[in-house]
Amino acid sequence: MRTLPGPTDHVVVVGAGLSGLACALHLLGSGRRVTVVERDSGPGGRAGRVRLGGFQIDTGPTVLTMPHLADEAFAAVGDSLAAHVELTSLHPAYRAAYADGSALDVHTDGEAMEDEVRRFAGPKEAAGYRGLRGWLEQLYKAQMRRFIDTNFDSPFQLLHPDLARLAALGGFGRLDRKIGHFLSDPRLRRVFSFQALYAGVAPARALAAYAVIAYMDTVAGVWFPKGGMHALPRGMANAATRAGAEFRWSAEVTSLERSSGRVSAVRLASGERIACDAVVLTCELPTAHRLLGRAPRRPVRLRHSPSAVVLHAGTDRTWPGLAHHTLSFGAAWEGTFDELTRSGRLMSDPSLLITRPTTHDPGLAPPGGHLHYVLAPCPNTTVGPSATAWRDLGPRYRDSLVAELERRGLDGFADSIQEQQLVTPLDWSAQGHAAGSPFSVSHTFAQTGPFRPRNLVRDLENVVLAGCGTTPGVGVPTVLISGKLAADRVTGGVHDPS
Repeated sequence: MRTLPGPTDHVVVVGAGLSGLACALHLLGSGRRVTVVERDSGPGGRAGRVRLGGFQIDTGPTVLTMPHLADEAFAAVGDSLAAHVELTSLHPAYRAAYADGSALDVHTDGEAMEDEVRRFAGPKEAAGYRGLRGWLEQLYKAQMRRFIDTNFDSPFQLLHPDLARLAALGGFGRLDRKIGHFLSDPRLRRVFSFQALYAGVAPARALAAYAVIAYMDTVAGVWFPKGGMHALPRGMANAATRAGAEFRWSAEVTSLERSSGRVSAVRLASGERIACDAVVLTCELPTAHRLLGRAPRRPVRLRHSPSAVVLHAGTDRTWPGLAHHTLSFGAAWEGTFDELTRSGRLMSDPSLLITRPTTHDPGLAPPGGHLHYVLAPCPNTTVGPSATAWRDLGPRYRDSLVAELERRGLDGFADSIQEQQLVTPLDWSAQGHAAGSPFSVSHTFAQTGPFRPRNLVRDLENVVLAGCGTTPGVGVPTVLISGKLAADRVTGGVHDPS
């Protein structure tokens, strides 16, 4: 593994999102002095916090899987996740609600899920689920250390016996076809293939290897932090502060000072200069490229994942059919992905993620109140409506979304809303997300593993990138890994417990 040459005693980490905080903790654990510079007034990045009246709203991810990856970052400084964040294991992890009126509780416990599949679709599908679960476990073992939790210096690193194991498992076939090998009920297949949307690829075109995301969602477990998802970055920042990190809040980096192929300091909008031995940029790729003065040369332009419209609704009531996380599937499926990734049209029959965090933490709302987070995937601004078009389109789409929720059984939803915030690709673009997508660069084959934008920077020997736009990719688990991999580029993976 290539590491940064020269001194790396003082590292400036730009951005206090999950990747930046994970990186800072791993750097502190190796004995580095760390300064974290964040343009916002507190930690979180995408996993931020907004207060609307008495409602406390998570602005980013709502699903937490693989919490041991966060614990690994805390452990780097002799701390623990449990000391800072109280986690609840969700049972069910999801509730899947279908257009035909049927519903399935998705359990991560194997026996509970097998019983539920048997109830839902019969013994043949239950046996298929057993086979699918075993395959997902093997797929995860074949990929995690070799292809996900690793720094690539060359595509030739793929030439390893684990690659043959992945191929033997069918990892290079198509995702929907492989899932269909185990399950014939199309409703069940959706539960184990909708995760391809996180990767920005339709299940019919996604590699079966991407089912590793389904492993995280449906086998490894889904968790909820008390206080909402923002409790995780807040806890990480507190642990980093205890371990000696210096945080500069409301401080935007405007330029990098260079000398002899190295960055010698970062410059803030205030005019302050922070000298450093190395820099880790965890900001959005367009912002990182602007600070670096250029984007890397690629034979094909980067493709970005679909975007999303998010309605945060603080209500005075809720609905018993909702679980903590509810997947509300429309009747359409294949056509939906075509609309999102090719034709650029809004979903004609949307599939939605509805999260109700007050299920397990009523304190996120005022007494008698409830929080509902409704995520509707939509085309990014490259293939769909432009960012500015959403200025007029947003309110109309919000109304159609609310009407659709009421048609699906959330009667009175519109009248129950006390506080709300609508987030569209216009807002994601204003935050610096390329193509108006918070899900960054998609995981096509040409943008995965060693072919994804690298975390090392050509011509600047002491700069590393971290975050969802670089290795290994999008999602809370992979972003946490990204921070660790960036720290390993600085330290060589050597940690100093002292």
